[in-house]
Amino acid sequence: MRKYAIIGVGHVGATIAYTLVCKGIADELILIDTNVGKARAEQLDLQDAQARLDSRTIIKINDYNELDDTDILFVTSGNIHALDHASGNRWAEFEYTKQIVQDIAPKVKATRFNGVVIDTMNPCDAITYYFQQATGLSKQQVFGTGTFLDTARMQKVVADVFDCDPKNISGYVYGEHGESQFSAWSTVQVNGIPITKLVASHHLDLDALEAEARHGGWAVHSGKGYTSFAIATCAVKLSEAVLANARLACPVSAYSERFGTYVGQPAIIGKDGVETVTTLELTAAEDAKFQNSANTIIEKFHAFDDVLPTAQLKRQQA
Repeated sequence: MRKYAIIGVGHVGATIAYTLVCKGIADELILIDTNVGKARAEQLDLQDAQARLDSRTIIKINDYNELDDTDILFVTSGNIHALDHASGNRWAEFEYTKQIVQDIAPKVKATRFNGVVIDTMNPCDAITYYFQQATGLSKQQVFGTGTFLDTARMQKVVADVFDCDPKNISGYVYGEHGESQFSAWSTVQVNGIPITKLVASHHLDLDALEAEARHGGWAVHSGKGYTSFAIATCAVKLSEAVLANARLACPVSAYSERFGTYVGQPAIIGKDGVETVTTLELTAAEDAKFQNSANTIIEKFHAFDDVLPTAQLKRQQA
């Protein structure tokens, strides 16, 4: 029995639910939202689809007790309108998502939930850490989508230049799921060839490619008012890696012992969540960017240390 739950059935949560049901991934799905009418409507809509699908998913709503034996919990709540005038600044949502965590964390904590949490809320790194601390779940069990999405955007941008499939672009975007993220070009390959060896022959402007990837989400938001398909796809793929114990190598927002915060970095995702964090050899410039990005998360979070005591914020000096 593969049991999923989603807290927050807005654009992202509903898209995750639709993907799980249509792909036949979830045997049972719990939808939780403060807007009971919305949760009920999504339940009915998905139930109406069942007769035309090759699989069947039992769908229930708004019962935290169902988390007792849930395998995967997605936390996707937020206030997307906080970004309308924020020029892509995901920190504009923090006041809202912080309050959401204060509401839902005690409810999750009151259950016997012992599965894996995948967070998509923004600002992803900070709010994932906030949720982990508020629930008392282990750092292994709780992680965020983080730069898994940003890496996909980098793959798309690079693939467009080389007219190839984005799946043939390997490598990682590190750091904050936000403005201080960076593409670690030393890790990126195009059809198995290091991109650093192709810069001159293809007249590449890596800074321009990085900026295009970094602002990809804002381009989508500006056009339709939110993002949903890509982030939901990332979240579902991570959940499949957990249930299959795939030990998938990918970047996520995971806790860094080095920096003392959640931050986007390569990790191995398996049945218990973050099995290990992968340390790759970065260039000196890339490592400085990584350190700066972690510091950015910590500094912006510093005012909210009611959950994260100052002693835990191990700021690294550049």
